[in-house]
Amino acid sequence: MAKKAFITGITGQDGSYLAEFLLEQGYEVIGMVRRSSMPNLGRIGNIMDRITLVNGDLLDQVSLIHILREHQPDEVYNLAAQSFVPTSWDQPVLTAEFTAVGVTRVLDAVRIAIPDARFYQASSSEMFGKVQEVPQKETTPFYPRSPYGVAKVYGHWITVNYRESYDLFAVSGILFNHESPRRGLEFVTRKVSYNAARIKLGLADRLPMGSLDSLRDWGFAGDYVRAMWLMLQQDTPEDYVIATGEQHSVRELLDHAFAYLGLNYQDYVEIDPRFLRPADVYELVGDASKARAKLGWEPTVNFQQLVEMMVDHDLRTLQEQTKGR
Repeated sequence: MAKKAFITGITGQDGSYLAEFLLEQGYEVIGMVRRSSMPNLGRIGNIMDRITLVNGDLLDQVSLIHILREHQPDEVYNLAAQSFVPTSWDQPVLTAEFTAVGVTRVLDAVRIAIPDARFYQASSSEMFGKVQEVPQKETTPFYPRSPYGVAKVYGHWITVNYRESYDLFAVSGILFNHESPRRGLEFVTRKVSYNAARIKLGLADRLPMGSLDSLRDWGFAGDYVRAMWLMLQQDTPEDYVIATGEQHSVRELLDHAFAYLGLNYQDYVEIDPRFLRPADVYELVGDASKARAKLGWEPTVNFQQLVEMMVDHDLRTLQEQTKGR
């Protein structure tokens, strides 16, 4: 019998990479999608015929219990969230409903319907926020600096609470920034790769940006979903930081993306106060030595390769789109 995995947020960047990875491992994959007039299935278009999609919602407890009772998955990956940090300032209550309380609804559905299943919660480096030590590891105190970060801290601790209270195999992966060509255009890495490609092709001549000094630990999403799976294959449920351990600034990101296309970013980038956050996070860099030692996990794609992969993808996509014009 093939193992079954249930993924919330399957249409997102991480969900699509995780679904592909699990299919390669021989899993049967069930993904939850929200019923909407415009379903966003682009990232999973290439595997639609190999997965089962079910309608459900993190805001609706009953739908979650029904899905888990019907499909009886061995593993549950909760990747769904309102995950864009700037939006969390505009919609803090909605962010809390999905990203915080939503975790409790999934955990409670697991407890009620499939208590022997293994549960993965997508925690975030944004929980560290105003960092209390550099680099950050599993024991670093949280100090979130956005409604998103605060919601993720709740999701993290409720997972610990259910693990300890109900003896569930429930873990959190504290993932640092992880990117790919499937990243949404609103995220800074994709904003840079996409607009650098547009400028190269003469489709734009400037790029408004926020702070260029923010430092991030950027890895490849395809590497990070492998770590999620590894956490659920262990004998005991534990939380892990997943990161590259390397810090790069937004300025470096711009410099590399534009230079790769033979351009100088300084000729095109301008600072726009609209993109500055009320409270920003400056020193995020993760220490994944526990994951290296216990999971045998290592990243395979470095920062330069990641930026070039994203720029190549956006350049190719834009060239195809403009061919017919």
